[in-house]
Amino acid sequence: MTTGDWACSASGLVKRFGDRRVVDGIDIAVPRGAIYGVLGPNGAGKTTTLRMMLGIIEPDGGTRQLLDAEHPRDASDRVGYLPEERGLYPAMKAREAIAFMGALRGLDWRTGRRRAGVLLERAGLGHAADSKIRKLSKGMAQLVQLLGAVVHEPDLLVLDEPFSGLDPVNQERLEALITGERDRGATVIFSTHVMAHAERLCDRLAIIAGGKRRFEGTVDDARGTLPARVHYVPHHVGAGLAAVLPPDARADGDGWRFQLPAEGIEQLLVRLIQAGHGISGLSIERPGLHEAFVRIVGRDALEAAA
Repeated sequence: MTTGDWACSASGLVKRFGDRRVVDGIDIAVPRGAIYGVLGPNGAGKTTTLRMMLGIIEPDGGTRQLLDAEHPRDASDRVGYLPEERGLYPAMKAREAIAFMGALRGLDWRTGRRRAGVLLERAGLGHAADSKIRKLSKGMAQLVQLLGAVVHEPDLLVLDEPFSGLDPVNQERLEALITGERDRGATVIFSTHVMAHAERLCDRLAIIAGGKRRFEGTVDDARGTLPARVHYVPHHVGAGLAAVLPPDARADGDGWRFQLPAEGIEQLLVRLIQAGHGISGLSIERPGLHEAFVRIVGRDALEAAA
């Protein structure tokens, strides 16, 4: 890809707080029009990395480019940002709060109020348009703040732990909004430590731990760092079955589990049938993103973060 294919990129980002190196040489390049996840345990450096890329804080080393601007602040009006720390004026009505956030990015008030009404309806919050923020539930207020981040139709939307504290209904609404922004043509970056959202939404992702980037690629690439597992149930359990199965096969109830052989499953199935054991059940289980995440980050790092 050429430089113009990236919505934002960073090379060798470093940030120190005192003697601690919170971000340690991170490289990230986010394709235009993608949903990009930044994953990692608590304290991994996700928020600091995003804030440096947006120009909210300055790095101690490395370079950044945001929407073709050498300095991120030059493109700030084309960015929507939902920080990890939420905050709205409690006496404002939902529609006005959204319009106000749009005005901070250069959107005129009348257009902001009109778009706010449309966004609230789409999000299933039309009934709350004239409710004061203090009267809304935490999840509804969080969605209102998110709508304020997209009301000016940004080219890049950056969401820091957007699913935190949301109930399942509002999580579903948020996922729909994220995919809707991508379909509109925006690039979306969100950080999270919850794998389920990333697995459903991300076109690409980066995994950060201990201030370093440990992985970058697609969800399938991440899952591919672990081998698939096979669950095999024989039709007839006879002598010598264990000898036909791979060395790592372990009995599990009425079946066996083992790693998918490098040459595939076909040759093994032929041997099992020829030996008279047959096949009563067979499934190939691909590892989930959570399993891959644990392998990439390491259990020790996860326990330290917890």
